[in-house]
Amino acid sequence: MSGVVRLSIIDPNEATRNELKNMLIGVDMVWLEAECSRYEFFTEVVSQTKPDIALISLDANPELALNLIAQVTRDLPSCSVIVVSSSQEGSLILRAMRNGAKEFLGFPLVLEDFLSALNRIQIASGKTEGGEHKAPRSSQVITVAGVSGGVGCTSLAINLACCLASNEQNSVAVIDLDLALGDTDVWLDIIPDYTIQDVAENISRLDYSLLKRSLTKHNCGAFLLPRPVQMDMSTQINTDVLRRIIALLRATFTHLVIDVSKSYNSLDLAAMELSDTVLLTAQLDLPCLRNVVRLSQFFDNHDQIADKVKVVMNRLGLEDTQISINKALETIGREIFAQIPNDYATMVESRNNGVPLVMQAPKAKLTRSIMQLAAHVGGDSLTHDEDSAAKKKKSLFGFLNHSK
Repeated sequence: MSGVVRLSIIDPNEATRNELKNMLIGVDMVWLEAECSRYEFFTEVVSQTKPDIALISLDANPELALNLIAQVTRDLPSCSVIVVSSSQEGSLILRAMRNGAKEFLGFPLVLEDFLSALNRIQIASGKTEGGEHKAPRSSQVITVAGVSGGVGCTSLAINLACCLASNEQNSVAVIDLDLALGDTDVWLDIIPDYTIQDVAENISRLDYSLLKRSLTKHNCGAFLLPRPVQMDMSTQINTDVLRRIIALLRATFTHLVIDVSKSYNSLDLAAMELSDTVLLTAQLDLPCLRNVVRLSQFFDNHDQIADKVKVVMNRLGLEDTQISINKALETIGREIFAQIPNDYATMVESRNNGVPLVMQAPKAKLTRSIMQLAAHVGGDSLTHDEDSAAKKKKSLFGFLNHSK
C-alpha cells in the first residue's frame, strides 16, 4: 500500500465512531486499519497493527483517553496521535498536547480540518527523500469505455493494466464493471474466488485483509475484481457502494483500471466521474465515428467527465477500413489521443492463452503501443525498448494534426 496512511480509531461511543469511520472510508490515501471500542484495549490494538495515525476520541472518558495518549506515544513513537473532542476547553487541549497528541480537532470532525492536520503530521514526521518532504504518490484511475460492442475495450483495459503492472513501482487493480457480460477473468485465464458482489455485500466491514482476499492476482502483478458470477445479483450494487469500493482501491493501489459496460448506466458514469482519464475506444468505421460524436455531446453535459475523455482509435490497419485518419478527425471534430495498431493473430493468441501481451509478445508493435499508452496515462517511464520508439517522429503519440 505505497503512499497510504494507515489509521486506527478508538471511540467507545458507537454512533460517533461510525460517523468517523464513514467519513474516513472515502478519503483517498487513508486506510482504516482497525477500530476499537474500549480505551483499555487500544494499546494492544496499535501494538499489533502499528498504524501511522491513532485517532483518539476523548468524549467518552477524558481522563482515560488522556492517559491513553501518553501510553500510545510512549509505546509506539512512530504512531502520531490525533485527538477528537466536542470540547474545546483550553486546559483539555493543553493536557492532550503535553501527553503527546500531534493535533487536536473538534467534533463533529470537518474533513478539511482532518486533511490539513494529516498534511502537517506528514511534513513534520521526517518522511523525506533527499532532505525534502516527499508527498505520497497519487493514485491514477483510468476508465476504458467503448463507443459500441466489439471495439476491443476489455482487451485494451486488461493489457493496459498489465503493462502498468510490469513496472515494479506500480500496484495495479482492475475492476470489471460490465456486471452482466464482463469477461476480464477469461482474458487473464483465472477463476476468481470472490467478485465485486462479495466486496459490495461486505463493504461496511471491509478491511485491508478482506479486500486483498477479494482480489485475484495474476502472474503479471495486476489484481482483478471481476463481475458477479450470477447475472441475477442478490444484492444490487449501487453508486454509493461503487464509490466506496473505488475509494478503498484507490487508497491501496497506485493505478486502478475500470472496464465499464456499453450501457452508460449510473454505475458507468459514477466510475467515469471518479476517474482521472476516460479512454473512449473506437475504430475507423462510420458507426463508431458517429457514436464518438454522439457520446462526446453526451459527456459535454457532464462537467465531471467532459474534460477527462480521450479518444483511442483501436485496430488501425484493418483491411476493410475505408475511412482515413484525416476524414475521422474531420468527422469527430476532436483530437485522437492514441492509435493502437491491428494485430489480430497476436491478440487472439494472447486471449486464447489467457496471457497478457506484455508477457506473451513483449516486442510486438501492438504491445509497444499499449505500453506507450500506459506510460502516457499512468505517469510511468517506459520499461522496455519503447524509449527509442517513443522518440521517433512517427510515434503513436505524435498526435495528429489537422492538415490534409
